Amino acid sequence: MTLPTDYTGVLSLLGRVDVQAYGRTRNYLDGAVSRLSPYLSRGVLTLPQVRDAVLSRHSFADAYRFIYELAWREYFQRMWWQWGDRIFEDFKQPQHAAHAECLQSVVEGSTGIEVLDRGVQELYATGYLHNHVRMYLASVVCNIGRAHWRASARWMYYHLVDGDLASNMLSWQWVAGTFSAKKYYCNQDNINQYSRTSQHGTFLDCPYEVLPHMPVPDQLKATGQPELTAALPASSARLDPAKPLLLYNSYTLDPLWRKDMDANRLLLLEPSHFQRFPVSSRVMDFVLALAKCVPGIQVMTAEVADIANLEVFPGIFAKAHPAFGHYPGVKDEPVWMFPEGRLGNSFTAFWKSCEKTLNLTTV
Repeated sequence: MTLPTDYTGVLSLLGRVDVQAYGRTRNYLDGAVSRLSPYLSRGVLTLPQVRDAVLSRHSFADAYRFIYELAWREYFQRMWWQWGDRIFEDFKQPQHAAHAECLQSVVEGSTGIEVLDRGVQELYATGYLHNHVRMYLASVVCNIGRAHWRASARWMYYHLVDGDLASNMLSWQWVAGTFSAKKYYCNQDNINQYSRTSQHGTFLDCPYEVLPHMPVPDQLKATGQPELTAALPASSARLDPAKPLLLYNSYTLDPLWRKDMDANRLLLLEPSHFQRFPVSSRVMDFVLALAKCVPGIQVMTAEVADIANLEVFPGIFAKAHPAFGHYPGVKDEPVWMFPEGRLGNSFTAFWKSCEKTLNLTTV
């Protein structure tokens, strides 16, 4: 899988989204997924931009499933905005896990379940993983292997080029039952159905009602903690103190943001952030390549407080983001698809409030 990193290529990918095929086949591992998640996660595309592009070519009825899934991403982001670091802990109820480490066979891709093991190798090779495989892996880790979701969610985020902290952490919690009313289980029949395979004889080859009560399989008993460290580029920037400073981070690489302003444009890679939320070299290389979509951007590895002569710039601007509230200066608020949508106590409640904002007879 090749993901474009130039803005023309990204817009071309957006223009080729087939929402009807997506609605029919998105759950299949060979389905017509959009491949837009890396650009939404990194801020190169915004949710309203994608929604409007799709609705310029398709009716709302045809695009319903696609926009519904976009709304999940907005819901997760807005949960992060509202609740802050609470999303990194058991949110609604605790997960009574056996241990806090990763499952060795999952990290090694040696569970014996062919689709999952191939998925892990794909993750390492490309930085991408189909959403259904992410759910399968989380279910095996949390609900069959009885491991807490947090360590494995960090491991997966580390490798994902579309790593989005809110979507990743809260999706793992949804599977583990700490952000949902019940846990998510998959069995071998379900995996076979959506991967178009026919494997049998695995520890998941049993009816659904057996899964919550089965002992931890031998394949999932060994645990460990993979080393997750981010290698940040050695970089500096030459900033013009007579011009405003626009601060970007790895989630806000929007080429259209304040594009007509004559300003310094700086991708700031703060070591403190990447120590807390490390990413792989593949992910970092992808971020640096995407940054080139922003004309004139420079890269600096430093804490924001370490930028020399901050007080000299005639203005400092950034896109507001829940992980970077400490940036100085003006913060432009995010633009939502459904600004009037209410979070409520579930995604279902949020989506119902979103639907009320749509004129379904004319869209």
